[in-house]
Amino acid sequence: MKFSYLIIPFLSLIMGCQFQKPDYLNMISPAELRQIMQNQDIFLVDVHTPQQRHIKGTDLFIPYNDIDQYQAKLPQDKNTPIYLYCQGGPMGNSASKKLHKLGYQKLFNLTGGADAWQKAGYEFE
Repeated sequence: MKFSYLIIPFLSLIMGCQFQKPDYLNMISPAELRQIMQNQDIFLVDVHTPQQRHIKGTDLFIPYNDIDQYQAKLPQDKNTPIYLYCQGGPMGNSASKKLHKLGYQKLFNLTGGADAWQKAGYEFE
């Protein structure tokens, strides 16, 4: 009986800490991103800090916490799709929130980040 008093708060804590994907963000797998990159010219941004190895084809490095300082380097058209990645995913989520506040509408974050990209065997620069 005492165990149930401990497990319920623990489960509530765990469930509350999971990332809740906002409506403005699309999550994309490494395989999906690679296929899109092979068929289209996309705007790909590494937002991990500190800098890491970049996925081959990365257009820009912007630290996730400095998005505002790099507005001039972002596409002027707020409907341009922007594909984001970091090492594992959370910094991409944070960057997408800031980009959305700046008016960008088509935001994609690589699920699992560069770690998942590497695990899938895809190229870095």
